[in-house]
Amino acid sequence: MKWIVLIILAVILGGVMSVYNGLITRRNRVKNSWSQIDVQLKRRFDLIPNLVETVKGYASHEKETLENVIKARNTYVNAQTPEDAMNANNQIAGALNKLFALAESYPDLKANQNFVHLQAELANVEDKIGYARQFYNDTAMLYNNFKQIFPNSLIANIFNFKDEPYFQADEIERHNVQVKF
Repeated sequence: MKWIVLIILAVILGGVMSVYNGLITRRNRVKNSWSQIDVQLKRRFDLIPNLVETVKGYASHEKETLENVIKARNTYVNAQTPEDAMNANNQIAGALNKLFALAESYPDLKANQNFVHLQAELANVEDKIGYARQFYNDTAMLYNNFKQIFPNSLIANIFNFKDEPYFQADEIERHNVQVKF
């Protein structure tokens, strides 16, 4: 009888350890995938000062737009959590859209090779950010599913594992882009 109790306890303990280790592994994958987004966002934000300086020479009286881009960049740099960084990212996307819309008003700026190069490099980074976001969301979904499935949810609650947020586009990014000829 004593051996049966010990075997049952060993199986239960093994199951708890297995679920706990699975939660840790999946949570670390989420953190890793977030850091991949962070790397790409940093690349984007490193391009911004060069872009702003290039535009400044052509559109110095558009100070508010340029200040909004820098302000949004600084908000990201000071973000403390992934949620703060996600919100700051949405701000910077809106500010960059306004900056590129502004560039349409300045034909000399649109023809500037430095501006064209920076714009192309930023487009490349934006593609990588999109892929990294998708990977992060997939990883967060796998973690959240594993955490919420019974009996894993019991163990996750005991050890205070939290759901991971999804990276979502803000309302501005959800609107269709209008192209006018």
